[in-house]
Amino acid sequence: MKRVILLLLTAGFFSTAYGQDKSLLYEVSGKELTQPSYLYGTFHLVCPADLKVTDATQKALTHSKQVYLEIDFDDPALQMNMMKAMLLGDGKSLKSLMKADDYAILDNYLQKHVGADLTKMGMLKPVALLSVMFVSMLKCQPSSYDMTFAQMAGKDGKEVLGLETVDDQMAALDKVPLEDQLKELVEMARKPDEAEKELTTIIAAYKAQDLPQLMKLMNESKFDSDTKRFEEELLVKRNNNWIPVIEKAAHAKPTFFAFGAGHLGGPSGVVTLLRQKGYTVKPLQ
Repeated sequence: MKRVILLLLTAGFFSTAYGQDKSLLYEVSGKELTQPSYLYGTFHLVCPADLKVTDATQKALTHSKQVYLEIDFDDPALQMNMMKAMLLGDGKSLKSLMKADDYAILDNYLQKHVGADLTKMGMLKPVALLSVMFVSMLKCQPSSYDMTFAQMAGKDGKEVLGLETVDDQMAALDKVPLEDQLKELVEMARKPDEAEKELTTIIAAYKAQDLPQLMKLMNESKFDSDTKRFEEELLVKRNNNWIPVIEKAAHAKPTFFAFGAGHLGGPSGVVTLLRQKGYTVKPLQ
């Protein structure tokens, strides 16, 4: 459940509720910043009815001069790079990597809920299949906060940039062995009702902007696949890599930073790391 990705925009929900505010929007000021910048925690795909851009968020975006997402949506090579990154490569197929029983369980799920089977989708990495399963559980044509912010920035003539590249994200995700990733897929396919119920609860916490509860739910996921072992690669290193990018951008001009909500909280979260650097990071909602 933690590997919810469609456009290679991953949120790492691996840290505990670390004195975290009940907010998804933060103002960053101090340390010689002439104007404040903003942080916003996204949930990368939601049903359109659940995608709400609050007045405070709209105001923060309006006051910003540029937008940083996890990856650069303005990159003309983005779609090609993403498609390439989603493939196992070297002619590999999941059929050769899975036990026959597990393969059958996942194949049956995809046929029933997605309308395609592993003969057509078996060349995809588990993370790509997980995103497809996630969409099937939403039961809607999903919308993206990240894409919404990119479109809003474009209408205002603001540049959209990326905190990292597609290759950066995939390098972190590939640290999780395929065996563990496949285990998560099979467990979700085996217990679809439980997976859907868990997802509904997580989205409800996000809609309530209850970041501590959101992170608690993710840590208690029944479909974890032991990915906590790879927290350093999936979350900690990425957050630390983002900090100098955030600092440089915020000192250049007021900036709206939007990334997976799980990167906000915890002792290794962006909020804590910026506060440790001497910035004032204030929740706005």
